[in-house]
Amino acid sequence: MARILAIDFGEKRTGIAVSDPLQMIANGLTTVDTLHLEQFLSDYVAKESVEQFVIGFPKTLRNEPALVTAKITPFVKRLEKLFPTITVTLVDERFTSKMAFQTMIDGGLKKKARQNKALIDQVSATIILQEYLEKLRD
Repeated sequence: MARILAIDFGEKRTGIAVSDPLQMIANGLTTVDTLHLEQFLSDYVAKESVEQFVIGFPKTLRNEPALVTAKITPFVKRLEKLFPTITVTLVDERFTSKMAFQTMIDGGLKKKARQNKALIDQVSATIILQEYLEKLRD
């Protein structure tokens, strides 16, 4: 089986997580400067077999697209052109940043480490992917 790669898209930074080849466990991979995201994905896909991109699609509490979705939609279109054989799936990512921060607290990370926004983005991508993987098993 190929991996599933999750993307927590941000205007400055983007968190990346990836599944194991059996698609059971999500692992945080890295955080990438969003300007270099497409190149990072091209390099990664050249080395690893990826069958699906799962992209966090933020919505407001009123279930309307958040402001950043205006930047995510064109990114998704470029991704579909760059990787026509890889499925792109959008998933609701409400509250993942808060969940990531709480996960870091629960994991015993010190306050200084919890202030690392790149780490929060990576943990958010991991949460997005793990929730997606659990839905696949249901």
